[in-house]
Formats: sequence, C-alpha cells, structure tokens
Amino acid sequence: MWVTDAQVKAMRKSLERDNNVTRAAMKGDMDRKTARRYRDLGALPSEVHVERTWRTRDDPFADDWEDIAVKLKAADDLDAKTLFEDLVARKPGQYKPGQVRTLQRKVKRWRAQEGGPKNVFFAQNHRPGEAMQTDFTVCDELAVTICEVPFPHMLCHPVLPYSNWEWASICHSESLPAMKVGVQEALRQLGGIPTWHQTDHSTAATHQVSPGSRGFNLKYVAWMKHVGMKPRTTEVGEKEQNGDVEALNGALKHRIDQHLLLRGSRDFESVEAYTTFLHGILRGANATREVRVTEERALLQPLPKSWFPEYVEEDVGVTPWSTIRVRYNAYSVPSRLIGEQVRARVSDDRIQVWYAGRCEATMDRLIGRNGHRIDYRHVIWSLVRKPGAFARYRYREDLFPSLVFRRVYDALAARHVERIADIEYVRILHLAASTSEADVEAALAATLDAGGTFDAETIRALVRPRKAMPPELSIPAPDLTTYDALISGVAR
Repeated sequence: MWVTDAQVKAMRKSLERDNNVTRAAMKGDMDRKTARRYRDLGALPSEVHVERTWRTRDDPFADDWEDIAVKLKAADDLDAKTLFEDLVARKPGQYKPGQVRTLQRKVKRWRAQEGGPKNVFFAQNHRPGEAMQTDFTVCDELAVTICEVPFPHMLCHPVLPYSNWEWASICHSESLPAMKVGVQEALRQLGGIPTWHQTDHSTAATHQVSPGSRGFNLKYVAWMKHVGMKPRTTEVGEKEQNGDVEALNGALKHRIDQHLLLRGSRDFESVEAYTTFLHGILRGANATREVRVTEERALLQPLPKSWFPEYVEEDVGVTPWSTIRVRYNAYSVPSRLIGEQVRARVSDDRIQVWYAGRCEATMDRLIGRNGHRIDYRHVIWSLVRKPGAFARYRYREDLFPSLVFRRVYDALAARHVERIADIEYVRILHLAASTSEADVEAALAATLDAGGTFDAETIRALVRPRKAMPPELSIPAPDLTTYDALISGVAR
C-alpha cells in the first residue's frame, strides 16, 4: 500500500518533536519500517515513485485489439461490454466473463488517448439580480406520509444562481398553474423581481414548434409580462444550462431528508404541517447566504401591484353524462348544467367549475390521463329514477363513497338478485345525498356490525330526523314592588 506525501510529512513533524519512530509511524498511519525508510531517504513518495510502464501479465486482447480499435473509431459510443459480448460470440471459449473489466480499462484508456473530443462545460459567472432559474423535482423518495398515508408529490423549485437563494412549493404536476404558484410565492418571499426567468423545456412554459425547436406558450408569456420578468429557456436537450437549480434539487432533497431523520418521523398531521416544516428548512438555508442575497435584493425590481391568477381557464362543454373533460380526465358536474358551456379554472391541485359568474363545483384535480372523478350527488337524482343503469355504469366504482358503502352493496348482493340489490343500494345512495352522508354511513356501519338484514327503508328510519320539540320555559310573574319603590323615590 502506497503512503502519501501528507503521511510522510506528518511522520517527520513527529520525529522532529521527540525522535520516536514508533510514535511518528503512528502519526503518519504507516508501518515502522516504512517510517524508517522515508526518514533515512529524505525524500517524499512523489519524488521517488517511478511510474510502472511494463505489464505484469499478458494482454488477453492483444490479438483482437486492432479490430476493436477500428470499431471504436467507427462508432465512439460503443461500450466495452458490447464489444466483449461480440468477441465471445465470434470466438467461443477464448474469453472468460471476468475479463470484461480488463477490456473496459483498455477502452477507457483508448478514449482518453485517441478518442474524439468530449463536450466541454463552461463555468459561468452569474450577475446579482439577473435571473431566477425554476425546475420541478419529484420527492417520492423522501417517503413523506400524511396521517400515515403515502404522500407522493413534487416541488416547484426557484433558485437565484448568484446567491443560491432558493424557495420551494409543494405541487403534484409539472404544469403552468404549479409554476405560477411556486414562482409567485418565491418572489413574495424574495421581495423583488429579477430580470430573467429561466426554465428548461417543460411543457409548462414551452410547446413544440418544429422538430428540435420549441417556443413559449402564450399564457406563459402573458404571465411573465404581468410579473415583469423576461422568459428564456435552455437549449433543447441541454439541461445542464439550468445547472444551478439542477444541482440544488439534489442538495435540497438531501437537506430535507436529513431534517426528517433529525425529526424522527416522516409522518405529518396535514399537508399544511409538512409545508411549514419545509419552509422552515428553506429559511434556515437562505440565512447562510444572506451576504450575497443582500447584493441581489439591491438590484431587484419592485413587486407587481397585483399577482397573476394562479390558475388557467378552459371552456368546456357538459356532456349528456353530466361530465366535463379537463386535461385528459373526466369530472362530474351538477346535472342541471348538461348541454351548457362552462369555464374550468385549473389549479395545480383543484378544479373549479364556473357558470354565469358563479362557482358551481370544486373538485380535487386528477394527475395523469384517462382518470375520472364522479361525485354521486351530481348523478343520483337521475340514477334513482333509472336504477337499472347502475349495473353497467362506466364509472360505477366512483359511486361507493367509502368502504362502508362498498360493504353494504356486497351484503345486499349476497341476499338479493342483482337487480334488487342495485335498486336498494341506489336508494341508500339517494338517502345519503338528500340527508347526511355521515349519518347514513354511521347507520350502515352499525347495521353491518349487528349482522341484521336491511333495506333502504330500514336505513331511512335510522337517519330520519327527529321532530324538533320546543323547549318548555317557565316565566315567573314580575315583582311590581320594585317599581313602587322607584316611583316613591322619584316622588320624594
């Protein structure tokens, strides 16, 4: 094992103090014989080490190397493992699996000495207050849970490259609404507006103009104009141009993970509690960058007088199925809107349905494509008149608001033919929509636990509101002597 110059220097300093070779060897973390050798030699390892230029064993690829080099010159991207598999196939029995590492070292050395030029990354000097870089990063590996339920999420992560000041907002998709929330929240925390806003070629900001070329979305451009920043992107396929925020993505997740370990739990009572925890980490990190952040803030533009709405709007039609389709997913709306055009306000985590200036429905937004979210309250009034549609309803699984309702349907199906079970369940669902879902669910759970038979009328009797009885009040007769005393006092 080779010793380093630093080890030998430490050993010599110890010798100068007490001339004890044993202690000096321990200080330099080396054997006593090695310590004596370098004591007597008077030179450092780097000054006496001779680079070995000879091979200790025969090169097993000597006969085939010329052919391998020709292949590498023709296709520099070929990897050593592919070349080795080709050799094994062409010359069975000549090579052993353990020799692939030898070939990998030879190919690596050939590329360094004779290969083509590699892509050079040019370190940039950032100017204070010039730009904000924004990126999205997936945080599922943090294994955060909300009330012990897994919480898959992303972070919208704006960064100032000069000072590395950063902020992050929880989101669920790499979308323009999520970017609006994240960037505007960061600008409020920062207290000013940089000149440029830089992103990669996320669909939140750009769209394909032609193969290999992307342009800005008009809604993104309008937003940038409103907040007072100029948009710019990296080159297509050159994500390293957003290198500061890309590097800080990993650093931020590592910091969060460390604080989760320090906290002793990854479970939070609510999303709000997790958000507070996250922002506390960010404020602590930004406090260490205060000198450069102060330089940046001195050059920022003032905040806009108003903020851009943190949603996008889409006009959609309501189908005969009482649904709308927004961002490739289906959502139910009140059936009275069938045939109308409504406006969907799409935020990162929710969708609001507006008609004639009034919000008619709000629902959690689905992530991905071809999903569906059907609220039974929107369709039950038609379904109770046509219960036969329940059996093959495309979104039937959405008509079980909870596990209790699912168990109720299974219990009905076990006692009745399918048609009767469907009718009874639809009536129970109608009861939940017209009274209180919580009261109906409690009555259903109690009936299931008791093991008795039931139908819609049985449950209706359990949740029927009691007749309000007026309270009995006892009003005593007034004592008039008090007034007599007052009158007599005035007379005096």
